[in-house]
Amino acid sequence: MSYTKEDIIRIVHEEDIEFIRLQFTDIFGQLKNVAITASQIEKAVNNQIMFDGSSIEGFVRIDESDQYLYPDLNSFVVFPWRPSHGKVARLICDVYNPDGTPFVGDPRGTLKRVLQRAKDMGYDAFNVGPEAEFFLFQTDDEGRPTTKTNDEAGYFDLGPLDHGEGTRREICMALEQMGFEIEASHHEVAVGQHEIDFKYEEALHAADNIMTFKLAVKTLAQKNGLHATFMPKPIFGINGSGMHTNMSLFRNGKNVFYDPDGEKGLSKEAYSFIAGLLAHVKGMAAVTNPLVNSYKRLVPGYEAPCYLAWSASNRSALIRIPASRGQSTRVELRSPDPACNPYLELAVCLAAGLDGIEKGMVPPAEVTENIFVMDQATREANGIDSLPGSLEEAIEAMKADPLILDTLGEHIAGNYIAGKEKEWDEYRTRVSSWEREKYIINY
Repeated sequence: MSYTKEDIIRIVHEEDIEFIRLQFTDIFGQLKNVAITASQIEKAVNNQIMFDGSSIEGFVRIDESDQYLYPDLNSFVVFPWRPSHGKVARLICDVYNPDGTPFVGDPRGTLKRVLQRAKDMGYDAFNVGPEAEFFLFQTDDEGRPTTKTNDEAGYFDLGPLDHGEGTRREICMALEQMGFEIEASHHEVAVGQHEIDFKYEEALHAADNIMTFKLAVKTLAQKNGLHATFMPKPIFGINGSGMHTNMSLFRNGKNVFYDPDGEKGLSKEAYSFIAGLLAHVKGMAAVTNPLVNSYKRLVPGYEAPCYLAWSASNRSALIRIPASRGQSTRVELRSPDPACNPYLELAVCLAAGLDGIEKGMVPPAEVTENIFVMDQATREANGIDSLPGSLEEAIEAMKADPLILDTLGEHIAGNYIAGKEKEWDEYRTRVSSWEREKYIINY
């Protein structure tokens, strides 16, 4: 919906809204907020709410800490899971400096900059449809998450095997009250794994929706005594959670990826966009797959794409082109996982695709065979490279890709790499239970 400042002030007073959460996202994809009471709503909609940016990892130093929250008025919504008396609403915000300039470390601002570049190239919309998977686990007597599911269901199964069905239904209903259009909801392949698909949106709104979706899933799971996690691979030996990302570019209201006379109904721009993604997908892996744990999903055998190839139908390829054509023509990148920061993920995806278009890149030949069953020699003979095998490799690939560094900007890239190197070093030096079980007796 479209709101004015006056609309929001009126609704807050008429609807008995007591608290408003001014939300923003840090560079590592964590949702943050400053909560205000209804008496402060006029200050909020006039961009006068300040917070201490030095308290947010990767934002600013202690000597330059004051920052301001500029709400996106159209993001105003009331949380449907809160009590009807004393309601809570939210506004998604951009982060600004005291001098009125956008803060360079704001991920939402990063996506806005790349979207402006697309507009400068003549594209009026970049539409995105995410497919975010998650697990629902039981909690113990103290409310801490376990890895037990009490769930024997599989792909598309229905209750009573699917014990998360009730929670999934509540999530869908809450999201629809918040303006989402839910297209599908189902049990995924692994025990305890679920997927809820919502309609594509313009990229900035899509990224906002992903953050809202994560919050709703976690909040309603907790309300039902469950723990929801977007961790990519919480359990060894079963499928992990991905966030396949469907993308399309528009000019003058028409999908530029579609060409009825092109091979497979795809335009030259579509092929160049695919080529751009393939050229930069290793450099952007630390963004699309940001955790140590992400690379335990990206291994052969669990339907996760780990090889650099594209196909119109082959689900073992990194990039797939779904069957729909016309205005629904889209490119599906299958590697991202739901732990990523969606603003940065969509920024690097768009930047990579635009780079392919600008340079007239041509992708390699389509791979129609099942890449998962190929041996290494066959993959090499077909020129099929692999994604980074660890967060460490992904960080090094990012450092070697000037386009990705430039897209993120010096501030975000520097802080992001430093944070991820620290995360990798913590993991590298930690002694795991696997090591103890493997070595403590024999050695």
